[in-house]
Amino acid sequence: MTTTTSRQHGFLTVNGLRLHYVTQGQGPLMLFLHGFPEFWYSWRYQLDAFAAHYTCVALDLRGYNDSDKPAGIEPYRMEVLIEDVWSAMVALGHEQMVLVGHDWGGAIAWAFAYAHPEVLQSLIVMNIPHPAKFAEGLRTPQQLLRSWYIGIFQLPWLPEWLLQAGDYWLIQKIFQGMAVDKTAFSDDDLRAYKAAAAQPGALTAMVNYYRALDLGGRWQQPWSVLDVPTLLIWGEEDAALRKELTLGTDDYVSNLQLRYIPQCSHWVQQEQPGQVNALMAEFLDR
Repeated sequence: MTTTTSRQHGFLTVNGLRLHYVTQGQGPLMLFLHGFPEFWYSWRYQLDAFAAHYTCVALDLRGYNDSDKPAGIEPYRMEVLIEDVWSAMVALGHEQMVLVGHDWGGAIAWAFAYAHPEVLQSLIVMNIPHPAKFAEGLRTPQQLLRSWYIGIFQLPWLPEWLLQAGDYWLIQKIFQGMAVDKTAFSDDDLRAYKAAAAQPGALTAMVNYYRALDLGGRWQQPWSVLDVPTLLIWGEEDAALRKELTLGTDDYVSNLQLRYIPQCSHWVQQEQPGQVNALMAEFLDR
């Protein structure tokens, strides 16, 4: 295990795989799950902010950056991803946690909360709707137009080629092009994301999350009311996911706080880290 500016890097054995993680601080566990096409680095501001009171752990999800990248589509189904989170919590020596997720990490966090609500002290999700609201949204032409990339990602080899072309130009475009504040991503930040995507096997693994989606299966199930204290943070200028997807979330979550951040994109915790951290701290203090 090596240390860099008070952060420690290590590996967990989870579901027969090695998952890389970064940890900072001591206290109750706060586990962070990143989205596409990110890695643990997307939580750098939150690790710094909450390390004084929590053991903050940001995973590289399976298939990403320095974590193992199993071949095929089956290893990226939601049931497997839920088990990764459970096994990571246990391997870290904790029985309860605050779970924080953004984008794909948020989708996993929602699913985990339904599978294992008893181990969650609280749930914090950013710019990914409740699964019932997402399934509902995908039945509207407005959201289908915004989610066109999900269809492209079902194709073989083409998504990987597009993401890699021009020195991973599309990776840069995904971050900087979508951001409202273009200065939120420095050249060093963009190089870090490109380097993570360039890891052998990473692009296919990252896209396989989408290929493993079963929109006709678990996403259409009847969802009960979740009884876990939940904070949903939403950057209002999300180009991929409409703000309207948040409306009615309280039908599915009994103890919900919904907070919007105006003039902010999908990359909410990186573009407006100060506002996000303040909202998280206020929620956790309660």
